[in-house]
Amino acid sequence: MDDLIKQLELYRLENRITQVELANDIGVNFSTISRWLNGKTRPNKIQQYHLEKFLAKTLKQA
Repeated sequence: MDDLIKQLELYRLENRITQVELANDIGVNFSTISRWLNGKTRPNKIQQYHLEKFLAKTLKQA
């Protein structure tokens, strides 16, 4: 799970997008992204599934 959050943050930094833009891309609130990246909460199973799908899709496009 922690690897997933690290990948998400790496994606954000490499693409030079804000947490707000990332939240919009994924379809969650900014506060959700902020809590994940700050370690306050973790994605639930459904969110985790969609994050993995999002990251896999973005890696294929790169």
